[in-house]
Amino acid sequence: MLAQHEAQHGETILQTVQLIDELHYEPVRRREPPPGLVPMDVESVVVPAGPFIMGTDDREWAYDNERPAHRVDVPRFRIDVAPVTNGQFLAFMADDGYRRRELWSDAGWLWLAQWLPNGNGTWYERAFGRVVPLAFDRPVIHVSWFEAEAYARWAGKRLPSEAEWEKAAAWDLETRVARRFPWGDNPPGEDHANLDQRTCGPAPVGAYPRGRSFFGCHQMMGDVWEWTASDFAPYRGFEAFPYPEYSEVHFGRGYKVLRGGSWATRPIAVRNTFRNWDLPQRRQIFAGFRCAADA
Repeated sequence: MLAQHEAQHGETILQTVQLIDELHYEPVRRREPPPGLVPMDVESVVVPAGPFIMGTDDREWAYDNERPAHRVDVPRFRIDVAPVTNGQFLAFMADDGYRRRELWSDAGWLWLAQWLPNGNGTWYERAFGRVVPLAFDRPVIHVSWFEAEAYARWAGKRLPSEAEWEKAAAWDLETRVARRFPWGDNPPGEDHANLDQRTCGPAPVGAYPRGRSFFGCHQMMGDVWEWTASDFAPYRGFEAFPYPEYSEVHFGRGYKVLRGGSWATRPIAVRNTFRNWDLPQRRQIFAGFRCAADA
């Protein structure tokens, strides 16, 4: 638990560094992410209806909010094979997505009044003191839950529940066993996921074909934390450990669940059952999203 906390605080420090425009940051062993090796031939996949085992009973690594393992019956649904990219999000912006009231919840519209984007047709991103052209094939990052929800509504979709996300990431229909990681139970390697604070940003979609889940979803681990539709709440049978202040005090406070980890997440602090949470207006976290739909 101490090692995972240390890793999580390291990611939080990087969020702070990112907010300082004048500070140029480079990791000691920076590497460029691989290119998008696998084209996205389909936009989404169908996950069939049926039960799966959500959460875990592991008491060595898992936090209290990941426990206990429990059976969840999930209706048939579709989920995108990759996170929403910068290029896709720009299409939402070009279609007046930030000005169309019908796309936003009441809370999201109030929040939006504080953030009105503008641009001259040429797009750049600022990352750790560098300004570089925006890469259209990389997952959009630093978006709030409100923005993710509005985009999903614009696209005729919705955000996945965390149960849907975890089933798409973890469940193996052939063995009827939940995997620890989307690709299996082996720890993440450099060819599985963009983790460990080496790339300073997301990789192009399709860059990690060996990291696909059973259902064929790419990059569910690493690159960007993915917003879900779910509020942060306890599982049935939850028991606080080692103290209520870790998880319990955050239940019912308006936090939304994020899944999957980002490029800045250490491998020690990531797995299919890991539940991150934050407020829906937060943008400084390394968060993006993928969409889902009823099927």
